[in-house]
Amino acid sequence: MSRSVRIGLAGWDYPDWSGVVYPARSSSRFDRLEWISRFVDVIEVNASFYRHVAASTSRSWATRVADRPDFRFTAKSHRDWTHGHEDLVESAVSETLRGLEPLSTAGRLLCILVQFPQRFHRTEENRRRLERIRLACDSLPWAVELRHRSWDHPETFEWLTTHQINWCAIDQPRASRQVLKLIPRVTGKIAYLRFHGRNSREWFAADTNRDRRYDYLYSGAEVAEFAGCVESLAKPAEQLVAIQNNHFRGQALVNALQLLHVLTGERPPAPQELVHHYPALEDQVTVRRDTLF
Repeated sequence: MSRSVRIGLAGWDYPDWSGVVYPARSSSRFDRLEWISRFVDVIEVNASFYRHVAASTSRSWATRVADRPDFRFTAKSHRDWTHGHEDLVESAVSETLRGLEPLSTAGRLLCILVQFPQRFHRTEENRRRLERIRLACDSLPWAVELRHRSWDHPETFEWLTTHQINWCAIDQPRASRQVLKLIPRVTGKIAYLRFHGRNSREWFAADTNRDRRYDYLYSGAEVAEFAGCVESLAKPAEQLVAIQNNHFRGQALVNALQLLHVLTGERPPAPQELVHHYPALEDQVTVRRDTLF
């Protein structure tokens, strides 16, 4: 598999990963980011959506993966880019770029993911918001995730291609006729794929929570389907990022490793704890029983 193809995870700091992805017992100096960088080569930063990241924090991330020269990050834009008042866009973009600058300077940041909610329809007002983001974010590449089916329109892809903005293709639960299906397209230098799972019952449920919404383990047949998608997009793109977001109980890492196995024909390393919880992985991965390999 080409080094330009990276398979990874959305976030790395989940309490329910203890004893599943991470060792159940570890010292106070145990570094979850360094640990996960042993198994995947890209992480999508989730925390940057909820709070503006300090430059010292992103510098720390780069330092902690210094021994992994091929490891990269993407980062979610702050929520004010996409969910706040439109007049907050420029200041939010500026603050996000300032905080991520050390990560970018270190050559570790591939792009920013701009994730819009399901309620963000294809309207003139919302197209103006995208244009404001484009003008404000001109120093770093970005990918846009649009979830409403109204964006499946030729003008959407024409605009993205003209401005070399990267389309984020998503696999999400088909919980409504209005959700966008997986549309594999390359509109810029980076092909971006995100896999949210297919838990349709919980996706829009009023009484659900984050963990239940993303509680889904893709089947072998579904992983094989995604492998074909990766292979088709990797050819026209300079870089490809495939992110598993079905994070509950480490299922994202299970599917990421399975995807690597299908794409390469090799058995990627996996934490011993993960294989214990998901024994179907045994013939697809190489179990790592130590902590210092």
